[in-house]
Amino acid sequence: TNNNNARWQRHNHPHKPTMISNFFVLSPRGDTIIAKNYRNERGNTGAHERSHTEAFFRKIKFWDDASYLTPGGGTKDASKDKVTTSESEARKKNGDAPPVFMMPDGLTYMHVKRNGLIFGCATARNTSPVTVIELLSTIARVFKDYCGTLSEEAIRKNFILLYELLDEMLDFGYPQITRTQNLKSCVYNEPIVVDFIGTTSNLVNPKTASANAVHKPVISSVNVNGRKTEASYNQKNEIFVDILERLNVLFSNNGYVLNSTIDGCIQMKSYLAGNPELRLALNEDLAIGKNQGRYGSVTVDDINFNDCVNLSEFETQRTLSFVPPDGEFVVLNYRVTGDFSTPFRIFPSIEEVEPKKLEITVLIRAEMAHNHFGANVTVELPLPKCTAVASCNVIASPGTGHTNAEFVRSEGMIKWTIKKLPGGTEQTMKAKITLDQAFTSQLRREIGPINM
Repeated sequence: TNNNNARWQRHNHPHKPTMISNFFVLSPRGDTIIAKNYRNERGNTGAHERSHTEAFFRKIKFWDDASYLTPGGGTKDASKDKVTTSESEARKKNGDAPPVFMMPDGLTYMHVKRNGLIFGCATARNTSPVTVIELLSTIARVFKDYCGTLSEEAIRKNFILLYELLDEMLDFGYPQITRTQNLKSCVYNEPIVVDFIGTTSNLVNPKTASANAVHKPVISSVNVNGRKTEASYNQKNEIFVDILERLNVLFSNNGYVLNSTIDGCIQMKSYLAGNPELRLALNEDLAIGKNQGRYGSVTVDDINFNDCVNLSEFETQRTLSFVPPDGEFVVLNYRVTGDFSTPFRIFPSIEEVEPKKLEITVLIRAEMAHNHFGANVTVELPLPKCTAVASCNVIASPGTGHTNAEFVRSEGMIKWTIKKLPGGTEQTMKAKITLDQAFTSQLRREIGPINM
């Protein structure tokens, strides 16, 4: 058949760049939940074998740049010419592992993290890492669309359905069908619904619900006893629209903005019956490109749309029309650079009390409207490696909720958590730090940068 001929050609042309050799999903503890091997090009075991997944999980959990390509995955001590494996030092020395890196087995590993789960794969060829990362993200999204929620329990109870999806999404390591809607005709198993365990610490508007708060599959589902769930019979006609923005702002030490960008998107999840055509009206004064808009207009640097969007009325009326596909999808992405009002400002100061003692003060001001607030704010302040003791004291404004600041020695930083930071308020954290050696200009450079 044509399909077999295509497989034979790919298998017998090793010089051609290939996609992934295997795929696996690991739990937060490193257990292999799902694994699939597509080719065994090097004649050894694949990454889904226990020994390889253990080595891979250990590598990303205790990442250390010094042992990047050291055989055995340890930290090389140049003075003694030996390999050590201090896990706490490796974790403290460097942060999270990059999404793409090479292991001593000669394979390049790529992974993404979703809800604590690790979606990973390996390849022995020169494959585009951006393409593979996008593929792993798409697989995670499709799993969530069909299971309703993305968790270890949901994957274990629906592994037959998920293997069926993988057979249709990947053929010999090459992506085939990756759209939730197109996969419906290929899937015959029904998902087993798993109750979502919500977190009570998140502060949300009780009058609205995020698309991420919806935990029901895109196809009819059953419970653990094999009976149809109530949601399968009483399907609500509803759609969820989220506007998500990620702000990256770089402040100077006196609180001035040095660089600022906004990466945003409009995300939807549709449960509308009959697949009706929707129309989305944007701001009529929307201008695309710098120096393109007139005074008072909303200006974005660039914007791109989902391929399901009809742009025939966008230039004249700033209106989009589309038939929403099944599952969660992004209608458009946009990017804004330049001057804009930041929701927070940070004002740090360092005072040398004694040669080995410092006092660091960090003031955070919420420069937003009084009816808005920041929820679950985390501030990280890296300290010098020679820090012996650090004590923290927080001065909070009324109505800010629970707040806590402590020195995490294993990570070498102060972590300051604020449950609620209302607009127009400010909080101050003062840290008294004792060093093992005298404070110098070199040690000053080891403090910060503050990450919020």
